[in-house]
Amino acid sequence: MTDETPEIPVGLGEARIAALEPPYDPETESMLAKWMPPGSGVEPLALFRTLGRHEELASRSRPLGAGILGKGLVPPRLREVMIHRTCALTGAEYEWGVHVMGFGRPLGFTDEHLASTVSGSPEDPVWEPAEAAVFAMADALHGDSTIDDALFGRLREYLDDEQIIELCITSGWYHAISYVINVAEIPLEPWATRFEDLEDGAGES
Repeated sequence: MTDETPEIPVGLGEARIAALEPPYDPETESMLAKWMPPGSGVEPLALFRTLGRHEELASRSRPLGAGILGKGLVPPRLREVMIHRTCALTGAEYEWGVHVMGFGRPLGFTDEHLASTVSGSPEDPVWEPAEAAVFAMADALHGDSTIDDALFGRLREYLDDEQIIELCITSGWYHAISYVINVAEIPLEPWATRFEDLEDGAGES
């Protein structure tokens, strides 16, 4: 990893904040079902079951998360560049690995793309110009909470104002999710990708 990527002690062990566990009461089961894709037939993610500990907050948060993923204006690959890089920068291996399996791989991200989000840079040759600009935006927002005029100009070559606003919100939302993951020490989903699986491929074409 880069020096900017923190080492977060989150593994397969016991969480600091325990997630909800079955059997669920009907209200909780209905709430958790709304977080999962329709008809998935799998146990709700540990993240969702942790957020479910605060049912009122979870119910108010879900529309934002669902809107970013399902109804956004930003092209999915650019959205996922922002999400993958943000989760890597915050050390949220849990969410990064879930997005690798749920979105990154289906969108065609290779090992080299994914490794770059963990330990690479916007200059890595795997990225198209628009993707590199969003990658740089993720880095700038994480480090400085803003972007400079030059990067804003680059983004405007590919995105309109509404899409840039959406990427700002996406960055903020996944910072918030990462904080919950890291503070609660949510155990990794056993099927999700790990940082260590891919980081050696960063920068390769």
